[in-house]
Amino acid sequence: MAKVGFISLGCPKNLVDSEVMIGILRQEGHTLTADPRQADVIVVNTCSFVRDATQESIDAVLEAARFKDSGRCRRLIVAGCLAERYPREIRRDLAEVDAVLGTNQIAQIARAVAGEPVPLPGTCGRGNGDLYLYDHTTPRARITPRHRAYVKIAEGCDHACSFCIIPKIRGRFRSRPIPSLMHEARRLAAEGARELVLVSQDTTSYGADLGLEDGLARLLEALSGVGGVRWIRVLYMHPHRIGDRLLDVMAGNEKICRYVDMPLQHVSRHVLRAMKRGGSRSMYARLIERIRARVPEVTLRTTMMVGFPGETEEDFRELMAFCREIEFDRLGVFEYSDEEGTAARDLRAKVAARTAARRKRELMRQQAAIAARRNRALVGRELPVLIEGPSEESALLVAGRLESQAPEIDGVCLINDSAAGPLAPGEFRTVRITRALGHDLLGTVVR
Repeated sequence: MAKVGFISLGCPKNLVDSEVMIGILRQEGHTLTADPRQADVIVVNTCSFVRDATQESIDAVLEAARFKDSGRCRRLIVAGCLAERYPREIRRDLAEVDAVLGTNQIAQIARAVAGEPVPLPGTCGRGNGDLYLYDHTTPRARITPRHRAYVKIAEGCDHACSFCIIPKIRGRFRSRPIPSLMHEARRLAAEGARELVLVSQDTTSYGADLGLEDGLARLLEALSGVGGVRWIRVLYMHPHRIGDRLLDVMAGNEKICRYVDMPLQHVSRHVLRAMKRGGSRSMYARLIERIRARVPEVTLRTTMMVGFPGETEEDFRELMAFCREIEFDRLGVFEYSDEEGTAARDLRAKVAARTAARRKRELMRQQAAIAARRNRALVGRELPVLIEGPSEESALLVAGRLESQAPEIDGVCLINDSAAGPLAPGEFRTVRITRALGHDLLGTVVR
């Protein structure tokens, strides 16, 4: 039996894959170590969504390879999106790597660790028969704090966004049945999870492939009956599938976080058309108006892309004006990445990197002022907070999160009230907000 060191990169969806692989290895009798110097085998679960993520993954693999000389590592395994996308290149250029496992070979991790031969991942666009999706019977060992857990409700994507490589890496969209998700949710609750975070490449398409109408709304209604869980949060909601029933479930069920994470990418009609996303500024404005009308005090989070091929200064100014008018609570910005295998790579009129970087800075500067203003509006309110544990900022502070703050994405609520007594992770407390600190908040426990 081996001691296995695990490095998990990328999004929460990738983290769930890592937890499944760790669960399989533990079931086989292997142990996990956080010290790579003590690991017999090191697994790097990689990301390859954009150029920076690809480079971070390559750097992590090279760093892990050093422990073949300076530690006791005898096998190095590269898994995940980078492995699925570039298996032959990894084999050719990284002699230190002993096995390559794609996104659909998770179940073969024990064979790879044992040194048994594992075939290279299939090329992009692999057949449906090879696609993988875990279920409630799959071993899984969580590496998140016990009071919160990610639940992958579906895998893959059927959208054809011209900038995105994910459908070619992850395959067609496929949902897990509601009974399977209920089994997993009950187990997670029994393990102490107070918050469940539902993830997939496109959560609002949940159930469409199973013939379910309003599938995500039906899933949320079912999951809200799981005892012990207080918050159910949904991430990655595609704007074109946000219906009234979903919004009404969110507004009418106290367990469902009033939090809409809805990546829009842009608002210029011609940029959206080139992205193969459809939509327009006026359409998105009406959608947001409907969301805010049906879900009082909803938190709106989005991401925008700047520097897409053909994006003019006029397009960017339209994007700036839209974000200024809407005042999103949370907004992330990333620069377009010219990814091999995507349709956008063949588009002309590329935007200079320095121009894209300048546009990102401008939009982030504008959003920082908006977010600070919206945070200041919370001062004086008393709100439920999920305690996370000691703050990384100071030993004198405890960190928690409001319903409006997603884990590892948004800011936190810092509690500086020593008279409140011990505050245990996973505990809910009512906190009076006393100050806004940029992205974070400061508060005291209401007794």
